[in-house]
This record gives sequence, C-alpha cells and structure tokens, in this order.
Amino acid sequence: MGHSSGNQDVMPVTDDLLQLLERTPATIRTLIEDLPPDLLHADEGEGTFSPFGVLGHLVQGEIDDWVPRAEWILAHGPEVPLPPFDRFAHVERSRDRSAEELLTEFETLRAEGLEALRAVLAVGADLNTEGTHPELGHVTLSQLIATWAVHDLNHIAQIVRVVAHQFEEDVGAWREYLPILHSREGQG
Repeated sequence: MGHSSGNQDVMPVTDDLLQLLERTPATIRTLIEDLPPDLLHADEGEGTFSPFGVLGHLVQGEIDDWVPRAEWILAHGPEVPLPPFDRFAHVERSRDRSAEELLTEFETLRAEGLEALRAVLAVGADLNTEGTHPELGHVTLSQLIATWAVHDLNHIAQIVRVVAHQFEEDVGAWREYLPILHSREGQG
C-alpha cells in the first residue's frame, strides 16, 4: 500500500492522504471566502454544483460519508452493505446558510473526522478490511481513505473550473492556451 514517485521510496498512502485531508479546509476557505455571489453560486448547469454547493456537499460528506463509512466497514465488514450516501442532501441543509457558516462547520467537522481516523489508525485497524458498497461492490478501508482525499481534490478542481468558466468569453483567443476552459465535467 503506497505510491511511487520517481526514485522516492514507497511511502504509506495514509501519511500522504492525511496531509491532503488536513489541507482541504484551508484550501476551500481560500477559494470560497469572500467570493462574490455571482461566482459563489455559478454552476455548470442543472444538477451541477456551484462553489457554494461543493462546500455544502463537503460538509454533508463529513457528517454522513467518510468516517461513518469507515466505522461501518470496521463494524460490519462485507456482510452488511454500506448505507447509500445522498450526494444532494446538502441542498436543503445548506439553504439559508452563509458560506462563512459552512466553512467554519467544514473546518470543525474535518478536524473531528481526522481525529477519529487517526484514532482508528492508532489502534492498528486493518486497512485491508473489506466493506460492500451498495453500487460498487467490495471496497477496502484503504480505498475509502484514498477516495476521501481524491474526492476533495476533485471538488477543489471543480470549484476552480466553475469559476474559470465564468471568464471564458473574457479571455478571447487565449482560450486556446487554457485547458481548464476546454472541459465541463459536471459535479463529479
């Protein structure tokens, strides 16, 4: 379990992933804090997330997805499938809340989630423990942790992409040199 980058030694995935997971709240805050409303609420079309929607989705994931699913896998193994995660549950929960409220909640919940994850790792939880995802089938605790970090990166990229697309017409001919403007991925 690790990654290889050039000539570097293979390192435990969890060390790198924990660092990424720790950095996400500050990164999201930097991207979203004080963003003008037209950029904060811009999206890529119906059923996609705005930067504000991404933030709400990340908060909901802290509540219902990552640590609860890790605990579920450890408690139930592959015998009892993970409960489904509603990717749009945040819409109602975020209504009438400010970006600042959600940023603060995300920071608090992520710190608590990482503390819980570190506690699980400290007692030597087997990262190869399998669970059953309701759509994907067998998954491991290690895969869940990696997915958590990559999910963060996916949504960081989404925020940047959505904001960049708001200036697509303004860049004129330079669009050719800006690959970020060549894709529209939806909420991912």
